[in-house]
Amino acid sequence: MRVRIRRRAERSIHAVAIPVAGAEAVPPRFAEAARAAGFDGRRGSACLVHAPPGRVLLVGVGDAPGTDAARGAGAAAAHHLSDARRIAIDATALPSALAAALAEGAALRAWHGARYRSLPDPEAPALTACDILADDPHETERLWQSAEAAVVGTAFARDLVLAPGNKLTPRNFAAHLSRLSDAGVTVEVVNAARLRALGMGGLLAVGAGSAFAPRLIVLRWRGAFDAPPVAFVGKGITFDTGGVCIKPAAGMEDMRADMAGAAACAGAMLALALRRSPAPAAAVLAVAENATGAASYRPGDIVRTYPGTTVEVIDTDAEGRLVLADALAYTVAQVRPRAIVDLATLTGSIVSALGSVMAGLFANDPALAAKVAAAGAAVGEPAWWMPIGDSHRADLDSDVADLRQCLTGRRQPDACHAAAFLREFVGDTPWAHLDIAGVEDKAEADETAPRGPTGFGVRLLDRLVAQSFEDPEA
Repeated sequence: MRVRIRRRAERSIHAVAIPVAGAEAVPPRFAEAARAAGFDGRRGSACLVHAPPGRVLLVGVGDAPGTDAARGAGAAAAHHLSDARRIAIDATALPSALAAALAEGAALRAWHGARYRSLPDPEAPALTACDILADDPHETERLWQSAEAAVVGTAFARDLVLAPGNKLTPRNFAAHLSRLSDAGVTVEVVNAARLRALGMGGLLAVGAGSAFAPRLIVLRWRGAFDAPPVAFVGKGITFDTGGVCIKPAAGMEDMRADMAGAAACAGAMLALALRRSPAPAAAVLAVAENATGAASYRPGDIVRTYPGTTVEVIDTDAEGRLVLADALAYTVAQVRPRAIVDLATLTGSIVSALGSVMAGLFANDPALAAKVAAAGAAVGEPAWWMPIGDSHRADLDSDVADLRQCLTGRRQPDACHAAAFLREFVGDTPWAHLDIAGVEDKAEADETAPRGPTGFGVRLLDRLVAQSFEDPEA
């Protein structure tokens, strides 16, 4: 959807949304209709009225609106007025920051994922353009341009996650990311032969049962000053059957989204490039298909990872931590970052703990964890700090290898075990791990987001860099 910042509406507008900050802020000409509908301007409320020159949507942002409320109101406007081709949101009574947040919410909600239909989708929105009416168009435009980069990166990630496994093989994933070079991102693809030479036994083992060889994809953004980059590491399992420990059929189709972590990292790199972030950054994406075949790895196998650490395989459906182990260790050794944040749809355990409301956050560095949590809160992608206890690491002791990959059985703290496992591969580098299982996809549309991939993590990572890594003196 195209967003334009203007001072006043044009005649070609088909509908107008007006953010309302509480009952007292309802425009007088709509007061009677608002009372009849029970609309009082509370956050999340909406009221559609018909008045010259057409439809008007009153959208509540609450008595003391912030960016999150404004973002939600923009999304609600795009949702309720999705049948109009061009709408306006009247933000002239709001500060520029909230006007830009309205635009962000509307653009995020207007994304539609009907990429593989041969017939028109009756649910597809007609909305293609939104004008934001602002009291200070220049300042609003400046703020929107920064936010727009992350919105574009989010849409890029959503499109990747939407792709089915037969369309997004590891090779095709790399081909899609080659387009990031147009924005100034350097793209390096490490093929299977080089993975073997590097000794990336975790990534190779997971991809061994597939007809499509795994890849390690390294993205780099130079930034504007000389400093170690902040690094993102993403799990990119293009489809996950569970391997030999095969998953149940019910719900397996959703495993095309098991590369959402890698997609979010790629989208964040695109966002940084589009807004010309001064901070150097890199992303390392471990991409493979976890399939079943004669060469599939098995429970009981011992694999040697990139740093030489040996791992006893317990469950081939716990493949994410194996590919991330290689990617994290490679990042430490080859990228030499100032900090690492990895994203992965890693465990069902975190869904049991946090549902689809927020991501699980684990870290070896409290300061970095606080920065990640603050960035997520600022953009509406929350994360909850979870523990890595001494017992979680002790549980991974193996009789035959350096580490056990995981434990089996009921009531295991698998998300904590996975984080304890990953921590072994980052050394002293400040590191945070986001388990995004449960938040990478919406089962049902609501007023703030469409059904399907969310692109969770793109805007969080972009805000993290903006808040914490763009000062060369810091």
